[in-house]
Amino acid sequence: MTIAIYAGSFDPITHGHLDIIKRASSIFDELIVGVYDRPEKRLLFSTEERIQMVQQAVANLKNVNVQSYAGLTVDFAKKMRAQVMVRGLRMSSDFEREFEMAMMNKKLAPDLELVCFMASLQYQFLSSSLLKEVAQLGGCSEEMVPKHVAAALRKKFGL
Repeated sequence: MTIAIYAGSFDPITHGHLDIIKRASSIFDELIVGVYDRPEKRLLFSTEERIQMVQQAVANLKNVNVQSYAGLTVDFAKKMRAQVMVRGLRMSSDFEREFEMAMMNKKLAPDLELVCFMASLQYQFLSSSLLKEVAQLGGCSEEMVPKHVAAALRKKFGL
């Protein structure tokens, strides 16, 4: 049985993330979505809120589990007995950062394989950071996130 992890802050989860999750879950026996507890960035949603949003978004995918974690992603992967780390790539700038992380992760966990999914064309521009900025300024986010996430964004920003 092949277990894969897809880790990130998911602040919030977008249709781009869900596209990667759906595609990865169709390939691997089990996909664990790791919601990073303490990223070095300013979060809009708490860990619990992010976990709930991801769980609701993937509820129809039976081989997908959602868990929070702290510390190194490779340590989380080892703890979950994952053989594969899934990442999504949008553009060349993503590739450079992901390549650096992949080399460090390979040094730390040589047996952990990396599988990158190219973002679908309609999600090449989509990032959680940009989405939050659009939502905060009253822009429409409904086509970029699940309905429950759009509602959570409106509530967070008092819209």
